[in-house]
Formats: sequence, C-alpha cells, structure tokens
Amino acid sequence: MNDLIPLVNKLQDVFNTIGSDSIDLPQIVVVGSQSSGKSSVLETIVQKDFLPRGNGVVTRRPLVLQLVNTHTGISSMDETSAKNADYAEFMHLPHKQFLDFDEVRKEIESETARVAGQNKAISRTPIHLKIFSKDVLNLTLVDLPGVTKIPVGDQPTDIEKQTRNLILDYIQRPNSVILAVSPANVDLANSDSLKLARQVDPHAKRTIGVLTKLDLMDAGTNALDVLSGRAYPLKLGFVGVVNRSQADIQSNKPMTDAFKSETVFFENHPAYRAIAHRCGTTFLAKTLSTILMNHIRDKLPDIKAKLNSLIGQTQQELSSYGDPTFTGKAHRGAIILQLLTRFASDFVAAIDGTSAEISTKELCGGARIYYIFNNVFGSALDSVNPCENLTNQDIRIAIRNSTGPRPSLFVPEIAFELLVKPQIKLLEPPSLRCVELAYEELVKICHNCGGKNLARFPRFHAKLIEVVSDLLRERLGPTSEYVESLIAIQRSYINTNHPDFIGGGGAMSQLERTSERKKPEMDRTRRISAVNVTLNGPSNSHVVEGEKSLTNAVSSLSVHPVEKPRERESSTHLHPNPSGITTNGAHPGPNAPGKDTFLNYFFGAQPRHSTGRPSHPESRLAGHSQDVAKEMIMPKTVLDGEPVGIDRKLDHMTDHNELSHLSDREDMETQLIRSLITSYFNITRKSIQDLVPKAVMHLLVNYSRESVQNRLVATLYKEELFNDLLQEDDSLSAERAKCKAMLDVFKNAFSIINEAM
Repeated sequence: MNDLIPLVNKLQDVFNTIGSDSIDLPQIVVVGSQSSGKSSVLETIVQKDFLPRGNGVVTRRPLVLQLVNTHTGISSMDETSAKNADYAEFMHLPHKQFLDFDEVRKEIESETARVAGQNKAISRTPIHLKIFSKDVLNLTLVDLPGVTKIPVGDQPTDIEKQTRNLILDYIQRPNSVILAVSPANVDLANSDSLKLARQVDPHAKRTIGVLTKLDLMDAGTNALDVLSGRAYPLKLGFVGVVNRSQADIQSNKPMTDAFKSETVFFENHPAYRAIAHRCGTTFLAKTLSTILMNHIRDKLPDIKAKLNSLIGQTQQELSSYGDPTFTGKAHRGAIILQLLTRFASDFVAAIDGTSAEISTKELCGGARIYYIFNNVFGSALDSVNPCENLTNQDIRIAIRNSTGPRPSLFVPEIAFELLVKPQIKLLEPPSLRCVELAYEELVKICHNCGGKNLARFPRFHAKLIEVVSDLLRERLGPTSEYVESLIAIQRSYINTNHPDFIGGGGAMSQLERTSERKKPEMDRTRRISAVNVTLNGPSNSHVVEGEKSLTNAVSSLSVHPVEKPRERESSTHLHPNPSGITTNGAHPGPNAPGKDTFLNYFFGAQPRHSTGRPSHPESRLAGHSQDVAKEMIMPKTVLDGEPVGIDRKLDHMTDHNELSHLSDREDMETQLIRSLITSYFNITRKSIQDLVPKAVMHLLVNYSRESVQNRLVATLYKEELFNDLLQEDDSLSAERAKCKAMLDVFKNAFSIINEAM
C-alpha cells in the first residue's frame, strides 16, 4: 500500500516525458475560491513557504505537486543536500535541485509568466514540481487557480469562465479526488468549491471537504454540524484546519509553531474538543494519503486494462506507418514494385467502379465519365440550334450565289450543302470539350490513387502522378484529332440519300401541311380586319390603306420589263393583256390552276397572287423594284442634271435592301432549306453523340487503363531511382517517432504496474 503513491508518481513521470494525459491517473485536485486559504493548506501540508502570494489570481497555471517522503535517502545526496534533506525539482529543469524554497516560489512565478503572460491570464499547461522531504507523506496534489467572479486590475473580462472551465476539466475525471476548500466564516451554501464538486460528483463519493479559518468565526458560532457531517454530508467527510494568519506569514512564523498553535486551538475549544483528534493539518495529510492510496488501489486494475488497450492501438498505428528500414536493393525493389502495382490497380478499379472505397456522397471515377458522356455531352449537343446564326438573308444569298447569273427554276442542291456544312461545324466545340472533361476526370482519378501507403513517400507519389499524367496527355492529342476528323468526315460528304433524311418531297409535304394549318388562322384574321373596317371606318384601318396602296400598285403596272427565258406550261399561254396579269391578279387561260399550290412555287411556275406580285426574283425587280431594275439596265437621265452611273447606283443598292422583303415563293424556299438543314443536322448530331464517347473510351480511357502499369514499371522501376523514390516525408517520420515513444511509455507504465501488483 505504501508503494502505490510512488507508483502513480512514476507513472506520472513516465507520461510527462511525452506530454500525454492518455491515462487518467489518481490524484487529489485542490479547489477553492480566492482567499479561501487554499495556498495556506498546501503550504502547511508541505511545511514549506513556496507558493506565490498576492492580490487577484496568483495561481494562473495548474501546479502538479508530488510529495516524496525521503526516509533514509539522505545518503544518496551530496553534502549540501545532506545538511538540509528537503529540496525541490521542476520537470522543466530536470537536473537542478532547489534547496531554497524562496527560489522555488520565484521559479513558479517566472515560469507562469513565461507561458501565461503578464496580464493575469491563465493557462492550461501545468507546472510539475516534486518536493522531497522526510517530513511529508507521499501525496500527489494538483493546485488550481482560485475561483474568481469579478476581474480586478488587468485581469481578462472572462476570467471567471476561464477559471471554472479549467477546474471542471480536472475534477470531472473519474480518478480525481476533489479537495474542496471552504472558509468557515462564510455560509457553506455560498461555497464555490462545493458547488463545482456537486456538478461532477453529485453523490459526493470522491469529495473531501476542508474548513479553514475556524478561528475567525464570530463569537458564539462554530462549524460542528459541518465537521460532523450533519449540515452537508460527504462520504469522505470534512476536516477542520487552522492556518497561519497573514500576520504570521509576514512575520515568518515557523511551521512547527503553527502546528502547535493549531493543536492548542482544537484541544481547548469547547465545541471542537471532542473531535480534536479528527481535526488539524496532520490529520488532513494522513487522511489524504490514505484516501489516495485506497483510490489508487481501486483504480489500478482499470488503469492496467486501459494501458493494455492503448498498447494494442498504438502498435497498430505504428505498423500503419510502415517499416522505416529497408534492407538491401532487393527489398527496396520489392516495395517499389508492390506500390506501383497497388497504384495501377487503384487507377483501374476507380474507372471500373470496383474500388473498395467507393464514395456514397458523390459520383466519382468511371461513374463521372459516364455522366459526362450521357448528361453533359448530350445536353451540350441538344442545346445546339440546327439553324443557329442562319438568317433568311443568309439563305437567300446562298441560293442566289449558287445559281450564278442564271435565274433558278428549282432550289439548287449546292445551296443546301453550302449552308449545312457550317452548321455541322457547330458540333465540334462540345465534342472536343467532352474529350477534355474525360481527360480531366482521369487526371483527378490519378491524384486520388495510392492512399495511405504512398503518403509516407511523397516523392514516389508525385512521380507516379507525373508518369500517369504524361500518359494521359499523350493520348489527349490523338483523341482530340480523331474527334475533329469525325466532324470533318461528316462535312466532307453530305449524304442526302440517308434513310432518315426528310428529302425534298418530305420537306415540301411538311411545309404544305404547315401552310394548310396556318390558312384558317389567316382567314380568321382577315375576317376580323373586315369587321374592324366596317365598324371603325376605312380611315382608321391600316388594312384598307394597305389594300388601296396594293391596288394602285397593280393598276400602275404596264408591260413586264423583263421577259422570262422559260415558263412552265401554266405560264406559256399568250395573253391579250401585255402585262400577263388580269385586273384581279389571276392568270387567264384554261390551264390556269384554280388555287396556288406549293408545287407551283417550288418548281418555278408563275402562281396567282392577290397582290399581283410576281414570284421570281426578276419579276420582283419588275414589280416592287421596277424603277431600280430599269436603272440597272439604262442609266437614269435627268434633263436638268448630270447622268447617274450604274456603278454609283450599284453602290447605293445593298443586299439588305434587295432581300428585306421576301416573296411567297422565296419564303417557302427559305423554309424548305431550313427543314432540310434541320433534318440532316439531327442525323449528324445523333451520329456524333454516338461516335464521340466511343472514340474517347477507345483512344483515351481504355488505352490508359490497359497500359498504365506497363508505363509505370518501365519509367520508375530503375535501381538508380530507388533511394530517391523511397525517401520518407519528414512529418510522417516525426509522427512515427512520436508514436513509437508513446508505445514505449505505455509498455513501461504497464511493466511498472505489473511489478507493483
């Protein structure tokens, strides 16, 4: 039993070497408010003046105090120590003995200021102090800052919160015995130490109370009910003490005289005379030593089990860092080959979706490549408009340019090819972006391979990533070129015989159905306009004004200025009217159709128009642009002015002015071209959407997947690279060393407990 406290002190010393508190060691924690006499109790137990004193928070760091009874250990000391057997040692100064306890006080103050600063703030970093004396009992005490409520001077504003959190951090540990110090001249209900102890020890099983300042109570009062356990029951009870007064401290009253005065007080006091043998500092020290030994005895099996568990965990952690020693070239080569194979396997598994560490939070690896193909790339292609940036004016110019100087009877096929090829080119940017996204995803997979096994070799890991990135970069060029060639192949030959292509007949039928669907709506609009004319009068209707202007334009036409070189059967009849147009705008003759059809417009016939406007571009020039056409044939002459040249007139005429108004036939030709472009573009888009992912998988993904291991071995499995590749990370080496030190500490502590038990 007498060896249990030294045993815990040894364990504490062992754990202090690595600064670890993994094991909750049994110890007595002293708690009390400021001016409660806490420091005086400790000094009386030690029988030395060694603690700092002053106003405000003086104890600003936990002080772990180990009391060691030297007995007959004087022979092991030097001559100076033998004269005075009492001395002190600090853990931060392991090779220095303090024989003068005034120097101990100064060292505590300077060490506190060094860590906690000068502004009265507190710190959680403890100060470890050992006091060796033949007059002390083996004890382990922890002196904590006193509880304060109002900051004084330059104390932090939250000093109360800081102090309470620090105290709770120590006393809430199950293996701590709480020494709650309370002044007897203050109502026990206001004791801060007992309130804090009640929070963590509600059943008061590991709390011992100390009543100080019994000699300062009002005359006629006593604390007998408290000391006897009737007022506030504690399992470990209360002990009353009488410490030196401030005057005694200032006059340096010897500890022996203080003990005598305390004994006289309890033996002569009428209330405490009966319990004098259970009061005083001597009884308190013996009680604390006994309580601590019993507490250690009860907790020692749990400590041993905890140590055993920590040893197993630490050994497992140490093995995860790997063996730092490599014996010979063969061993290093085997490790490198093993890591190469593991990296390549992780890369392939991430693509195939067979990795053991598959994320359940987000798409990764091969699943993201699939998402790129089917969602990102597919949506990008669907968002491309088949006729994007293709205006009616562009289509009309393409049709006219493809016919040269000749008038057209049909829509030229070369115009369709001329227009559809740039539209197919629009599929190239999203296709190339699909290749880039797949490449970026493979690079990301590469960076996530290797895991913890390669974390200890950062240079090796970087080289692996570099080699795989080079491989992917090599494949990016050919893949992009092949995808570009897919677009070029589609543009090189426009296959209008494709079974899914709508063709001319299909486009005409589609437009005719669209025209028939729109005709009832147009008739309805005309009827509404007529009703508006009737109700509102012709002066307020723009429709009537338009009809008048149109009628005047028809009646003003005389002879057609340009003779058509060819006309179909419906327009080859000679007519009495030289203009070829009747007063109602219809062609005469028995073969004249009863109504306009799309076939008439498409195959170049002269259809009937309600406005009397010809459909051919040349006829249009004779109709709406009659004056302009004449001026292109003959220079305009002004009697009183100078002639205007053809070149000047051509300069004034622009395609926009010429093509701003489309005839019915031109409008249908334009819609026909748009239908054909849309149909062929959709065919090409489906083909590209199918071929590009296949090309990416074959040329980039599968190629990299199948050749990654061979490339890694060929590039990195070289004897001259072994030493550089297997150079460990400095931080990991430090973690391994720390883990090994902890394992040694745990094993040492376990052996100490085994020897004691």
